[in-house]
Amino acid sequence: MFDHESPQTDPNPALLTVAAAAVVDNGRLLVVSKKAAPDVYYLPGGKPDAGEGPLTALTRELEEELGAAPVAPRHLTEIEAVAALEGVPMRMTVFETGLDRAPAPAAELADLRWTDGLDPALRLAPAVRDQVVPLLRERGLLPHPAGA
Repeated sequence: MFDHESPQTDPNPALLTVAAAAVVDNGRLLVVSKKAAPDVYYLPGGKPDAGEGPLTALTRELEEELGAAPVAPRHLTEIEAVAALEGVPMRMTVFETGLDRAPAPAAELADLRWTDGLDPALRLAPAVRDQVVPLLRERGLLPHPAGA
């Protein structure tokens, strides 16, 4: 069984390990953009520091990036994809969670938005667009496109 508190070690050091939050409120998903790529939106979160497990890393990253703490985080999924910004293989541990206060972008973040995943003008990172949004739709947390 995967332990979400233990630090992860990976035999492939080129693999980027990320912990991310799927924060859904009233059918909308919280996404953020980074100053390094302000036109691409990701899930909030980031890379674990040495010795950090995914949930500890996520808690630290949400505080740094959004000034908020996770509320009742639950493991949602593990995603393997190519990281949109770095262009390298990535393993992303995604937690479904609430936040203890309204988020505000800080640190390396340029912006935050709430999306239903249906806005064609909003450029979501491929892993979010192709894997997270469909999973959240399957679970009834985000709306389905009209006619789907």
